[in-house]
This record gives sequence, C-alpha cells and structure tokens, in this order.
Amino acid sequence: MAVLGVQMMMLRQQVADEGMWAVLQRLKELDVDAVEVSQIPMDETNTAALEQGINELGIQVGALSVALKPGPTATGDNLEEHYDKVVADCRRLGTRFVRIGMMPFTAMVSKEACEAWAAEVEPAASKLADDGITLCYHNHHVDLAKFDGERMFDIVRRVAPSVHFEVDLHWVQRGGMAPLDMLKEYSGVCKLIHVKDFRVVPVPQEAVDKMMSGDVAGGFQGFLNIAQFAEVGQGNMNWPELLPAAEAAGAEFFFIEQDDTYGRDPFDCIADSRAYLKSIGY
Repeated sequence: MAVLGVQMMMLRQQVADEGMWAVLQRLKELDVDAVEVSQIPMDETNTAALEQGINELGIQVGALSVALKPGPTATGDNLEEHYDKVVADCRRLGTRFVRIGMMPFTAMVSKEACEAWAAEVEPAASKLADDGITLCYHNHHVDLAKFDGERMFDIVRRVAPSVHFEVDLHWVQRGGMAPLDMLKEYSGVCKLIHVKDFRVVPVPQEAVDKMMSGDVAGGFQGFLNIAQFAEVGQGNMNWPELLPAAEAAGAEFFFIEQDDTYGRDPFDCIADSRAYLKSIGY
C-alpha cells in the first residue's frame, strides 16, 4: 500500500512559527507517516529536524521540492545551482523522489516553449536517476491544455522520458479530464499522488447582490468562483475508486494537500482528511 503523508506547503507558516520538529510531532499524532517538503527552507535547522523525525518518529521524507533553475515560480533549492546539495539532502533523509511543482509560466504559452523546457529537464532527470533519485513533475489544470492536440503533460512525457509524475487529482479534474483516465494513461510513471478534494459551494450572497444591483459581470464572476479545494472526503472526488487505481498505476506515496483552507486551522483540515481516509481503509 502507498505510504500516506502530507504536503507540508500547508504548514509552512506553522513551521516558521513553531519549528519543524514541533510540526512533525503534531503530524505523528494525526497518524501521518510521511511528508513532502515544499515552500519550506531546506536549511540546516529544518533538515536536522526532519532527520530527527525519521529517527524518532518514523516519519518518512517522501519527496523534496526543487526547481529546475532560478525564476519567479522557483522556491527553495534549484537543480542548476544546488544540485549537489539536493542529492546530499536526499541521501541524508533517505528520500528517493524530488519534484518540480510547476513549469515556468514562460513554458506554458506554446508547444515550442513547453518542448524547450522539457528538453532542459530531461538531462537533469537523467543525472538524478544516475544518483538513485527519481524526478517527478507535478501538474496543475494548465497541464491539460493542448497544443496541436497534445496535452502539455504529454509533451513533457514525450520530450523528457526520464521524468516521472506527481499527479494532482484535484487539478486533473479541474482541468477537465477524468482522474481515472489520467491514472490509466500514466500507469507506471505515477509515483506520487496529491490527494486533494474538489468542492463546489453554493453561490455566495455577495454575487447575488451584485447581480440584483445590475452588476451582471460581477455577479457572474462570483458564480464562476465557487470551485474550492476541500478536505479529503468533503468534496466530489471518488476516493474509494481513485486511490486503488493510483496504487495500480504505481503510486508509492499519497500526500494530503489543500491549497487553501479558507480560514480553518490546517491541522484541523488534515485531521478531517486523515479520518476520512482511515474510514475507507487508508
């Protein structure tokens, strides 16, 4: 069975305020077995605390987040400037996966730009593979956009065959593809999965008020913005089917993630997601 963890992007403020070790202890109390580190500095303090979490709590560091090179969407270490550090961190923490969370916006505008970016990623992925580390690319909804009938996700797969994938099932659904279809098409290269639910909420009163006051455009904008990230089990995703399909596709880690908790304490959101997953056998 895939190892169940949390994408720590959700807890970056808590790590900054309370420290990595305190956060890991709270996650262990919630029956979380692994973490994926993203948008949190991999400095010595945090890395040492992660090492302590492995040794004393039994929490795995399932994946570390990297960028290919510096840029506006790059947070933390990048493979161009910090390759040796990334490999050293993985070896120190027993981590077999690193993941790129998003391609640069400049790579999203055309087929040629996407191919050029993927061609830069391939040698980095190959080099990491030689060092025993698998590079995964994480999708958003934009990765389901097509150039000449080919999805951006498939361009990456074609041009960079050494790259595996972290499939975010929420963003797949938001991008207009059935998540089960995605898992079937990417069977064998889906190593990491973001377990994130998709919720549609009622039209807010503010949108109704705008519409009734004559602000039709504002009212429709409120109507269009009713899709939300949700605690697992509190949206419309079919997890009892999706999770076994993800394991069949080769997933080794499931990471609970919720990009926005809408004012709720993220630990409470994680607790709700964990309780639901336990109720369906995970």
